[in-house]
Amino acid sequence: MTQTSSKQAKIIATLGPSSSSVEMVLALAKAGANVFRLNFSHGDYEEHAARIKAVRLAEKELGRPLGMFMDLQGPKFRLGTFVEGKVYLEKGQSIKFDLNSAAGDENRVHLPHPEIINALSEGDRLLIDDGKMIMRVSKVDEDRVIAFAEVDGYLSDRKGVSLPDCEINVSAMTEKDKRDLAFGLDQGVGSVALSFVQRPEDLIELRELAGERTQLISKIEKPTALVHLEGILEHTDAVMVARGDLGVELPPEKVPAIQKRIVSAARNLGRPVIVATQMLETMINTPTPTRAEASDVASAVYDGADAVMLSAETAAGDYPLEAVSMMARIITEVESDPLHRSLMEASRKGTESTKTDAISAAARQVAPTVNAKAVICYSTSGKTALRAARERPEAPVIALTYDTQIARALSLVWGVNAVVCPDATDMREMVQTALKVTSEKGLVETGDTVVITAGVPFGSAGTTNILRIAEVGGEA
Repeated sequence: MTQTSSKQAKIIATLGPSSSSVEMVLALAKAGANVFRLNFSHGDYEEHAARIKAVRLAEKELGRPLGMFMDLQGPKFRLGTFVEGKVYLEKGQSIKFDLNSAAGDENRVHLPHPEIINALSEGDRLLIDDGKMIMRVSKVDEDRVIAFAEVDGYLSDRKGVSLPDCEINVSAMTEKDKRDLAFGLDQGVGSVALSFVQRPEDLIELRELAGERTQLISKIEKPTALVHLEGILEHTDAVMVARGDLGVELPPEKVPAIQKRIVSAARNLGRPVIVATQMLETMINTPTPTRAEASDVASAVYDGADAVMLSAETAAGDYPLEAVSMMARIITEVESDPLHRSLMEASRKGTESTKTDAISAAARQVAPTVNAKAVICYSTSGKTALRAARERPEAPVIALTYDTQIARALSLVWGVNAVVCPDATDMREMVQTALKVTSEKGLVETGDTVVITAGVPFGSAGTTNILRIAEVGGEA
């Protein structure tokens, strides 16, 4: 019936060596991918430009918007080098981390980040190489810290350093990120994910550089971000539970509850929320996932996440198409379970005292009463579609907008199918256009009942104040 998948939760596929061709991007989209991620931690501008072009060509072939976002690398803290490449420390053994750029040994090593030394206090931890090595600070001087090993293990050249116990006074955007942002915006990518967000000020800085129309996605991967979560959500357009780095800086047993907390908080404010990292990790090298991985994806869908994300599975794995297809099947299976609908009803958030919220809540209540096949909303800024999706209605939400960038951004949102079409100038034209466009796209059929929401005056953002019931093929 439709050109889009019947699933409501969306799939994000990361592009990379395994998925750079137009043919593969098109196949991934047909298999269920709604949004494509460009990981600026890897690849050069020529490669990213080719992938952006591939997504746009696939979008044209499909005849529907495909979302895309650039994922900025963010600040990376690393050790210097060692004379012999690495040193072995026994539990309890101490080593100095200092600003001396000379190669290190078992007594000292270069830590080329004075901001880290300034932020650390006695008792704080340094997690090296994704937490494989745990160091505890015993003394802090002006230009060095002394820390002892809490486990036996190696320190080796240029391994990453994480600091779970302190907030580092450093911008979330490096000079590389600023160059990457300028490149992506110049290429027409209208959404950007910011890594290692710690506080709302990080997003304010990004907004000044990216502009008001850019969709900002905050990656929550540091414990300090959880302290400022409410403020971060107020300043972001969407949020990602980046469980990889979050799982390094927090004990693994804490991550599931934190994931649910972030999903719930984001849904409460109507911010799209993505669950990411290691969802189908086994499928990097095998054509099927573990049952635990399938349950992990399902759990995120049961929680009402807007999107689930594939990283290396599609970027560098051997089975990118199979990974997207499997994720789509898991989502579809969960959403066909009556328990899923019960959970969506039970977790529905309260209606805010705005016209848009009132109309969106009414549309959700009216749709099943009249057996509507879709809720169609005109959305100049995308906010009406976001509010409609926040209600988690049973009927799919079709967002009509004249702005291609808004349509692409809505590809991330639960249950929303976005269609680019001319704006209406009066009520009759509004209904006629809604029925004609959605019918031509195969989203509804003749005889279907639909609920339409819009705002007067037409074309003005934030004015949703009309609800209309109409029949496809009937009188407007």
